[in-house]
This record gives sequence, C-alpha cells and structure tokens, in this order.
Amino acid sequence: MKRVTIYDVAKEAGVSLATVSRVINGSNVVKEPTRIKVQEAVERLGYKPNAIAQGLALQKSTTIGLIVPEASFTYTGQVINGLIDVAKIYNYNIMLHTITAGITDYKSIIEDIIKSHVDGVIIYNDKQEIPELKELSNYRLPIVIVGGHFNGEGITSVYSDIEKAIYEIIMKYLAEGKDNIAILEDRKNQWACQEMVEGCKKAFKEKGKKFDNFIHIPQEARTSYAFLTKFFKNKKFDLVIANRDSQAMAIVNAARDNGLTVPDDMEVVCVIDTKYNTMMRPQISSFSIPSYDLGAVSMRVMTKMLQGDEEIDDVIELSYLFTPRQTTKN
Repeated sequence: MKRVTIYDVAKEAGVSLATVSRVINGSNVVKEPTRIKVQEAVERLGYKPNAIAQGLALQKSTTIGLIVPEASFTYTGQVINGLIDVAKIYNYNIMLHTITAGITDYKSIIEDIIKSHVDGVIIYNDKQEIPELKELSNYRLPIVIVGGHFNGEGITSVYSDIEKAIYEIIMKYLAEGKDNIAILEDRKNQWACQEMVEGCKKAFKEKGKKFDNFIHIPQEARTSYAFLTKFFKNKKFDLVIANRDSQAMAIVNAARDNGLTVPDDMEVVCVIDTKYNTMMRPQISSFSIPSYDLGAVSMRVMTKMLQGDEEIDDVIELSYLFTPRQTTKN
C-alpha cells in the first residue's frame, strides 16, 4: 500500500503544503473552514504526520536522546520503562543509543545525537565517567544524568545516594558491636565502589574506629567467584557488602565452598536490587533503589527544562529502602 504523504493531503484538501503543515502543528493562523477541510482530508486518507517533520515545523524534534551503556540493561530496564511512560504523556519520542565497551563510545554517540536534532539528552551513568559531557553541553542541549551526580550548566542529576545508604547500614551493624565488615571491589564500577567505601569510612570514624577491610580483586583474577573461593579459605567477616548481584552471589557461593554458612557465619548485602536477588538461595538482602521513579522523574525534569522552568534543582535525590532477605539476620 502506498504511504500517504503531506502532498496527498494538500491535493485532497485543495490547499498548499504550508497550510497543511500549519493545521497539523496546531497553528491558529488558519481559518476555521480551511482547518476543518484539511482535518477531514487527513482523516479520509488516513494520514499519519511524521514526528520529525512536525518537529522541523516547530523548530523542535519532539525527540529526546537516551544514552544507556549496554552492560547496564539488567539494571536499567525499569529506569527506561519509567522514562518512556512519562515521555508518552508529554508526547515525546525516545531515541535510544547504546554504548558498548570496546565497540562504541560517547564521541560517536554524541555525533549521532547532534545530527538528529534532539531537544534534549538523558544519560544513564552510574560510574561518574562521561568524558565528552562538556562537549555535549556546549551545544546548549538540556541534559539529565540518571544514576550519577554531575555538576554543570544545563545539567540536572537524578540519583540515589549510595554513600548515605552504606553509612546507615554500617552504623546499624556497629551499634550491634559488629565491626568486622568488608566491602568487595567492583572493577566494573569504581565510582560506586568509592561511594560505598566513603560511607563505610564515615560510619567507622563516627564510632572512633578505622575501616580497613576493602577487598581488592587482583587484575589477574578472571572472576570474583574464582578469587573469593581462595580468599575465604582463611578469611571471615561479620558482613560483606557488594555492589552488583553477581558479586553478592559469588560471595555467598564462595563462602559455602569454604564451609561458611550465610547468614549465620557471615552476612551478605548487595547494593543494587535486581530480580536475581530473590531467585538466589538464600535470597540476597539489598537496597531497593526506585529504578522506575529514576526514569520517570528524569523525563519529567527534562520536560520542565524544555519548557524553560527555572525552578528545577540541579540535583534531585530519590530515597531508597533496605530490603532484608535471607543473607542477613535481621
């Protein structure tokens, strides 16, 4: 079937292309009889206006560029869902760009984004690493960063405070007299790892203690599990905290391999909550960070930025909730 174009509508209604464009884009300079005639032609032919063409007439693309690292899909599904739901409400399209380590990079993605004339850019980044962020901001596009905390003109960050989350749970354990606490390195996200360590150090310092149980994973170790299986042969802690679900699972399994029972001999907590935490046995205690809300709030903030709202905070912090499961005693 031939695709109906704006030219067909203009011919059917007996008007110019400019008049059809004005009607489609809601211009109030078209006389009512003409507007009705064009709308009737649109309905009769079943014409569907192209979103990009509409955007050009409005000097807007009604499109938001979304950048998501491919490796983060496991954790960002709900973020994307929340973002898309709000985008639909405000009639914005989402143009998804993925970053694949070693294959694509931010520079090439930014070039594509600029060429596509998007109205704004939302970036999921929980690693505090966007080397081309300054270059992107030079184009005066509104930017929202999800998951990380960035500063800059025209940039708003929406995130949950990992450092505070770790601080609070460590204070709870220290109050119970449990100070043999360790944090496992996350080689894939050093920034999150640093936030975890800072929260732990802060809690220990308030109790007049020093934190020194950071578990570094050697570069030669192929997996966390392979390293931890040997590590736990002569090590044991009151609590071990990991960033990702796979690392928490590695801790539990490596502990079991060495005759340690979780949570009786050692408790385990994971920062990022995913569906896999409840599939594991024992189920892994973790922090419920509002992923859907991160996406929804980020998109709503973007719409406000595009409307010129000057009352938007540079940093928007969303709360989290610790969810105890079977790898902790309470």
